[in-house]
Amino acid sequence: MKGSDLEAWGVEPGYWDVAGHWKDIPEATAYAVLEAMGAGRRQPGGPAPLVTVEQVTGEGGEGRPWPAELPAGTLFLEEGGTVHLEPGGPRPAAVPIGYHRLQPDGGGAPVTVAVYPPRCPSPPPGRTWGWSSQLYATRSETSWGMGDFSDLRRLVGWAGDHGASFVLLNPLHAPAIGPVPEPSPYFPSSRCFLNPLYIRIEEVPGADALPGLPSRAEEARELNRQRLIDRSRVWALKSQALETLFSRFERSGTDERFETYIARRGRTLDGYTSFCALGERHGLPWQNWPEEYRHPSQRGVREFAATADGAGRKRYHAWLQWLCEIQLTAAAQVNGAGLICDLAVGVDGGGADAWLWQDTLALGMRVGAPPDDFNTTGQDWALPPWDPWKLRAAAYEPYIEMLRAVLRPAQGLRVDHVMGLFRLFWVPLGSEPRQGAYVRYVWQDMVGLLHLEASRAGAFVVGEDLGTVEDHVRHVLGQSGVLSYKLFWFEPQRPHDWPVQALAAVTTHDLPTVAGVWTRSDPEAQRRAGVPVNEEGPAALRRRLAEWTGSDEGRPLPEVVEAVYACLAEAPCALRAAVLDDALAVEERPNMPGTIDQWPNWCLALPAPLEQIEQSALAAAIAARLGGH
Repeated sequence: MKGSDLEAWGVEPGYWDVAGHWKDIPEATAYAVLEAMGAGRRQPGGPAPLVTVEQVTGEGGEGRPWPAELPAGTLFLEEGGTVHLEPGGPRPAAVPIGYHRLQPDGGGAPVTVAVYPPRCPSPPPGRTWGWSSQLYATRSETSWGMGDFSDLRRLVGWAGDHGASFVLLNPLHAPAIGPVPEPSPYFPSSRCFLNPLYIRIEEVPGADALPGLPSRAEEARELNRQRLIDRSRVWALKSQALETLFSRFERSGTDERFETYIARRGRTLDGYTSFCALGERHGLPWQNWPEEYRHPSQRGVREFAATADGAGRKRYHAWLQWLCEIQLTAAAQVNGAGLICDLAVGVDGGGADAWLWQDTLALGMRVGAPPDDFNTTGQDWALPPWDPWKLRAAAYEPYIEMLRAVLRPAQGLRVDHVMGLFRLFWVPLGSEPRQGAYVRYVWQDMVGLLHLEASRAGAFVVGEDLGTVEDHVRHVLGQSGVLSYKLFWFEPQRPHDWPVQALAAVTTHDLPTVAGVWTRSDPEAQRRAGVPVNEEGPAALRRRLAEWTGSDEGRPLPEVVEAVYACLAEAPCALRAAVLDDALAVEERPNMPGTIDQWPNWCLALPAPLEQIEQSALAAAIAARLGGH
């Protein structure tokens, strides 16, 4: 196979491994990746229905040429007015950011010209700090077994009252429907919609008149007595109440706010609710549905949606999403800390987004990572990647819809595995991760659209760039104003030497807590879970903890935790984040990579409710350290 064939499709013939050695991809992998992208049946590239263009700004900016790929024509500006466009001709400064329609001279298909600003918005001025929270784990005494949007509103208010400027959340994406909700927030059915498990039932309109609600709520709150979150039981109790409340809502007459929501979310909501209604009837994954329902454009889908049952279930799932948006918006508007929302790197191949936009995905591939020091066999994340050329041919619709949905309530956006805007490691279905290959995306489009949507939302962007990152990726992200991610456990320099354009933290959901390292319980938990442990790794983390905080063997754990955040407070980074787990000296990490059944991933609640966190002396001490008091 010729390297030029691979290059034309964006497939890299090999990669540099973590030890700096070049690894050629297997020939079978090259053929599999090209087959998944349709090589032989079509050509890469081709006319693009959407072209990204950087906005002309600053002295001397006016006069830069339009991209040569654009045809001559009239550019109809999004907010009104026209500009005549000559390919290669000078660009006027009067073209604002936005999605403008170019009508070619002499006819032809119109082209969307997405004009984006040179940088993403900046975070708040100065050095600010906030809390990082797994919302499902952050329960109050009135929760129904797991944290919810009402708990988030309370958390945001408390954080703001004590000087925090943000709360960084786990992804709130919608899981697959069904009686057993997927626990991982990073394996969603849809990144365009929210998880109904987070709905606070008492705040749903009409809940105050629901017979038996107090006893049902008391039964649900009994689930707070156990540390392990039982999502199936939580959803069984919540969905019973929600079904009844929806029936009453429909009988009460039209609510214009709900109808406005349906109209605003448009085609994407229509597709999502069709998927949910069909999934209730035929189960998941959608690949096992009767043939007439396997693609959203099929007549069978339209006919089902027109039936009384189909239309009713579609409205129910739209209503759930409306409630989610109302309650999340209320939390985001508290006079306290803003929200940094997390964007997962992919979706479940059997879920809603994969069904709705299946024509843009390489469904025979999975996203992963090559072997490294932490995962010596590599990683398969079980997420199908976007095909870069099919995504481009779809005018980036799923990407834009996803960004808008996640940015809507956000002050800031955390992009998980931000390197995926440039390239992703594709693993053929059924192969080992070490047999994968990197596939490049049109990063200028991906990054430009991120600039545009973040600017419209007024949200800064944090890129999770942990691991191997190409130099040009760091350069582009730096020029884009995207904040890097700096961790106490990873950085070779002490925090006072870290860069300004970054978010500083001690750990993440996949890594040990301070207590897990200091008590040595984390490596022991890894061994019990069957995860191979390089003994030097945990020992090195503990040495770092001792040396950077000046802690000896007998120092009490709360003092060690406080000392870690005193060290982190020295970072000049624009943002600094403390995890609630450390404020409670939690030893377990939320997720143990490399395990499925051996560890309660994404199912451990914090050991104390919000009411106790608000009174925690250690939480107050961390806040004082990061706030400079």
